[in-house]
Amino acid sequence: MLWVKDLVKVHRAQGVPSHAVRHVDLQVDRGEFVAVMGPSGAGKSTLLHLLGGLDRPDSGEIWLDGRRVDGLPESRWAVLRRRSVGFVFQFSNLVANMTAADNVELPALLAGIPPRQARARREELFAELGIEDKAGSTPAGLAGGEQQRVALARALVNEPGLLLADEPTGSLDSRNTRDVLRLLSRFHERGQTIVLVTHDARVASTADRVISLFDGEIADDTAVGPPSGTSNGVADVLRLES
Repeated sequence: MLWVKDLVKVHRAQGVPSHAVRHVDLQVDRGEFVAVMGPSGAGKSTLLHLLGGLDRPDSGEIWLDGRRVDGLPESRWAVLRRRSVGFVFQFSNLVANMTAADNVELPALLAGIPPRQARARREELFAELGIEDKAGSTPAGLAGGEQQRVALARALVNEPGLLLADEPTGSLDSRNTRDVLRLLSRFHERGQTIVLVTHDARVASTADRVISLFDGEIADDTAVGPPSGTSNGVADVLRLES
């Protein structure tokens, strides 16, 4: 599903170059759950943002389902993210003046899903995530764990082939961390491909593989368990946009 070749990203602060990602090679198969670990400043979030088109590499290649995407214009990346690449961040980033239901249904509507179907998908996800009674609440009326569940529903509502999660439990207490990881594992068991960034070894232990990143380079790539499941969707939108 995902193949990265010789990826490089350099940040420049006051004219001084700093390599955030150094010549990274990476392959993620369909249905895999891959955790990227490393200390603060190792380049984990930068790598994830490159994979999802939120940032552009200085050199190297990114391939999704057999097609190179690092050179796509922002307009086509926006369509790809909307339909086939879901994002979950450390903070939920929900729209403050919208209800939980609207936060989840809006991306589906923007992707061209009919309103009735968007609502049905949202209701199914809310039931799955145990927040069906929070549909009418705004983010301010939700606890942190509830906000992150809404954010997870938003990332999954368009049934993306690839889910990118950037420290999704970083702002949660231990109980809510366990709950979110349990939910991610449940979706992974159904075939969801996941790349998760974390600095927490306990969080990383839920993945199939753990990649250690230091100073922008992959220092270790260890299989924890066998990959499972199948997933698709990225290829469809790339064909649509070609």
